[in-house]
Amino acid sequence: MRIGLILTEALGGLRRNISMVISVVLVTFVSLTFVGAAILMQAQIGTMRGYWTDRAQVVVSMCSPLSEPTNACVGGAADEDQVAAVKATLEGDALARLISNVRFENKDEAYANIVAQLGEDKASLFTADQMSESFYVTLKDPTQSQVLVEAFSGKVGVEQVKDQLQYLEPLFSALTVATYIAVGIAALMLIAAILLIGTTIRLSAYARRKEIGIMRLVGASNRFIQTPFVLEGVFAAFLGSVLASAAVVAGVHFGVEGYLRGRVPFITTWVSMQDAAYVVPVLIGIGVLLAALSAGFAIRRWLRT
Repeated sequence: MRIGLILTEALGGLRRNISMVISVVLVTFVSLTFVGAAILMQAQIGTMRGYWTDRAQVVVSMCSPLSEPTNACVGGAADEDQVAAVKATLEGDALARLISNVRFENKDEAYANIVAQLGEDKASLFTADQMSESFYVTLKDPTQSQVLVEAFSGKVGVEQVKDQLQYLEPLFSALTVATYIAVGIAALMLIAAILLIGTTIRLSAYARRKEIGIMRLVGASNRFIQTPFVLEGVFAAFLGSVLASAAVVAGVHFGVEGYLRGRVPFITTWVSMQDAAYVVPVLIGIGVLLAALSAGFAIRRWLRT
């Protein structure tokens, strides 16, 4: 098989159908950009979930003078005996297998945290005596937090039991939905790219039907005839894949590392350029493979007609 002749035929086909080739490049670019964004978003969700899962705690907040009168806080602020009872339960043998660490925050420490969060002016509306004492419990397995919630909810002297990981679930859910949306858009665009590649190849084959007829008369094999058309589709898709890869890398470099990392301080773990580098070969591989399959199927079907 003469490689030079095949490449010449492929380049000639690209020149003849330049407008369709540009369309394939753009559709492939857009669709694979969504694919890359979906992959990175899922990686970001996994990174965030792993980071916060390891650090999420269960907070057992004792009743304070500001607590609403309930069955647990009927006597107002929790007294020393009630605090000691909660501490003994946390340090007992029944929960020892679940708990990795327990940190007690007294009223003065709680007030200092309020001052750090709100500033001295706003924090001056409260006093240290009005603050709630709390136990911050780190679990060996954060998925077992419900055990602590059930153990201390309604206990006398305990105002509330908060699982910090539950506050992050809405964020993870929203990001997951955004990922599904990106995947759905990417799938539709990839279907459009596949159909457009097939149409481009059939139009190119129709425009060169006389040349194909001559090749058949002189004994050219179907593989020799098909290869230039497949290369046309692959080349156009490759260009679109490269553009999509560049867009993904630029998005991580300028969007994540250059903008979000410094402006969203509560998220300390972001996808990196290394993650983007892993996505690049995936995008190029998807683009080239789909183009080769689509173009190969289209030209084989056209040659049989």
